[in-house]
Amino acid sequence: MTDRSFRSILTGSFSTPCAKNPTVAMMEAGYAKADIDARYINCDVKPENLAAAIAGAKAMEWAGFNCSIPHKIAVIDHLDNLAESAKIIGAVNCVQIRDGKLTGNNTDGKGFLASLRKVTEPKGKTIVILGAGGAARAIAVELALAGAGRITIANRSPDKAQAITQLLTENSKVEAHAMTWEGEFVVPEGTDVLINATSIGLGDAEAIPAVKVSSLGHASIVADVIPNPPMTKLLREAKEQGCQTLDGLGMLVNQGIIGAELVLGAKLSPVVMEKTLATLFGAQD
Repeated sequence: MTDRSFRSILTGSFSTPCAKNPTVAMMEAGYAKADIDARYINCDVKPENLAAAIAGAKAMEWAGFNCSIPHKIAVIDHLDNLAESAKIIGAVNCVQIRDGKLTGNNTDGKGFLASLRKVTEPKGKTIVILGAGGAARAIAVELALAGAGRITIANRSPDKAQAITQLLTENSKVEAHAMTWEGEFVVPEGTDVLINATSIGLGDAEAIPAVKVSSLGHASIVADVIPNPPMTKLLREAKEQGCQTLDGLGMLVNQGIIGAELVLGAKLSPVVMEKTLATLFGAQD
């Protein structure tokens, strides 16, 4: 009789629609490389079924799960605890299950922060974020908690930008400003990091946010949250202007690595995970 266990650790994702979510390929490649007997199950969960899905995950003793659109806020009502940044952000994308208790975290901003720290520390930096959606909110909170000096949120709707700056002011020491984004955005001189946190460029290698290309050189680092294609038109233009660039592929990989540490207590290989996604996306240097 073999001593081998045929019971895999269960993790996964709850979202709808879910068919185009590549996270399952990235995570299972990471599990396999680390020799972890775990599965990542991509589940299409409608809003009215979220409570049942969570109850099912608990009943089947899942180690944890990710939440994506449209569940990042609704899931909070089903949790026992919230991590500090998730509480401030008001959204959760990673849930750890321990002894039947659910703890929510948000790895969106943490994934970006990990990418940024490979090239510079955010402490004291002047940062401009384009957009005021969920990604912008999560990134801004993590940068503020990490000691950024000044964060400007530029958005077409000033109310959304102001909501984020108010959140930052109430929960950190950062100097936060909101800016109405009208016409071509001119990157302010002295910007350390410019971040595109909009969805412009997703799946379209020629789409670019309305930014005055000649002003990109005012930023030392230009980052884009778009993972596919990794080298967006914004980043290509920034390279032409002599800027250092950070792509959204690295941010997505870091989210997976951080999530695995929270849920499994395991360190996965970023190399194999990034290679898996790059192959799926047909990425080129």
